[in-house]
Parts: sequence; structure tokens; C-alpha cells
Amino acid sequence: MTENQAAQKAIELMDLTSLNHSDTPATITRLCESANTPYGTTAAVCVYPEMVVWAKHQLHDLGLADVKVATVTNFPMGAEDIDRAVAETERAVAAGADEVDVVFPWRALIAGDQSIGLHLVRACKAACGASAQLKVIIESGELASASLIDSASRIAIQGGADFIKTSTGKVPVNATLEAAAIMLNAIKESGQQCGFKAAGGVRSAADAKAYLELTESIMGADWITRQNFRFGASSLLTNLIASLSGSSAQDQGRY
Repeated sequence: MTENQAAQKAIELMDLTSLNHSDTPATITRLCESANTPYGTTAAVCVYPEMVVWAKHQLHDLGLADVKVATVTNFPMGAEDIDRAVAETERAVAAGADEVDVVFPWRALIAGDQSIGLHLVRACKAACGASAQLKVIIESGELASASLIDSASRIAIQGGADFIKTSTGKVPVNATLEAAAIMLNAIKESGQQCGFKAAGGVRSAADAKAYLELTESIMGADWITRQNFRFGASSLLTNLIASLSGSSAQDQGRY
């Protein structure tokens, strides 16, 4: 796989993200417009819950109804309050979210409690019903150890996660290839239908290529589809388009 091929693929697999407290309807409108690129559309836009309705409206008006709207709950702290996480998830689904990225209570796992995470994932999965998919953010950079990353991944899968996701993007260490390998192997060994999302720290075509090649080595090339694999990113899209545009300009200059 060349970097250009990886860049093209990464755009199609991207959850284009804006999770800033300064976000406004105008910010989200621009985000939705950016989801339609000269190289295809992104898989989703990811916004705060209060922006879900606006994002759905904007994507419809832009003729991008196939682009999903993702949002976040129990975010970014990964609290242990299951009732609150469920209530936030229910509200997000009621607002029209297609996908909900819920933060796993990773501090409880570090403290030795595996049950809270399992109950939270199961409850939030139930709250999604048939209307939305559930992505579980395990915050791999804070878990740090391979055993904890593996444990959180397996608990989330057992709880019914549709995807397991590396990070919130709000901590010092986000997605890493090492964590991705642990998570992908947990998915493979589970035998369950569960996708993977790398979020935070994926900034270039070279970065995307590394994650795609890792995933192919573990899960196979055919597994890498929007239904199974996502990148969560904000600045990545701009860099990928610049890379692809630069390559096209160079190619044109040869003739």
C-alpha cells in the first residue's frame, strides 16, 4: 500500500471530529461541509451531543445523508456513574445520533474493578437499541499496560460494543500502534463482530498507512471497511487532502 492509497482509504474511514467547547453551529456546518472531499466522503462526523440535531440537518441539506453522525457520552472523564452514562446515551440516540462513543470507566479497571465497565457497556448498548451503534473508548494511553488494554478491550466486546476505540483525544497519550495491536488481537480472538477505531495522534498519510497495514496483518484486507474500521481525527483530513492534492499536481506537471 502506498501513502496515497492509504490517504484515499483513510478519508473513507474517517470520523471527522470537532469536540471543542468553543464549537458553534457555524463550526459544525463547516465540519459537515468538509466531510465532502474531492476524494470521497468521510464515514461520519463526530460532534458533542448538543450539536447532533444541527449536524443531521446540515448533512441532509448538503446531500450527505449517508455520512453518519457520531457523538460522545460519559466524555471525556469515563466516570463510573452508569445511570448518568445511560441517560446521556439515551438522549443522544433520541436526538438522532447514528453512533455513540462512550468512555469506559478505565479508572475503576485500574483499581481492579472489572464489573463496572461491563455493566456500563451493556447498559449503554441497550440504550442504543436498534437505532445506533456503540463505540467504547477504553482510553488506552491512560491504561498504559498491555494487560489492562487487553482486559478493557475484552470487557467492552463482552458487553456488546460495536467498536472499541483507543482514546478520547483529550489525554497526553492517545492512539498508538502498540495499543492498536492489542485491541485488534482481542477482537480477532473474541470471534465477535466488533470494529476498531484509532483516535488521536493519527496525523498524516504515513500514520494512516501504518495503522492500515497493521490491521491488514491481523484481520485481513477485506476486514477494513467502514463497518469495521475508523479513524477519529480532526487535523488528519486537511493533511491527507494536501498530500493527495500535491501528488496530483506533481503528476500533472510531468506531462
